[in-house]
Amino acid sequence: MTTTVEIPDALLKEAEELAAARGTTFKELIATGLHAVVYDARTSARVSYRRHTAAGNGLQPGVSAGHWEPLRSLAYEGRGG
Repeated sequence: MTTTVEIPDALLKEAEELAAARGTTFKELIATGLHAVVYDARTSARVSYRRHTAAGNGLQPGVSAGHWEPLRSLAYEGRGG
């Protein structure tokens, strides 16, 4: 099927360069991208998450949100990790 779409010039240029670098066509690059978006929309619509909470008073002393090392140390404390 043939269709017409408007693509910003800068994006078009970048996409054409990417297609050339990958050794494919612009048409195939568009089809691959569209397949990915459609697949993602289908699969994400099926996924639902339940909210999980835990009782407690938040983080332990000495641990701040966003810092992995203190959490890792506590998780492996006494386990040789």
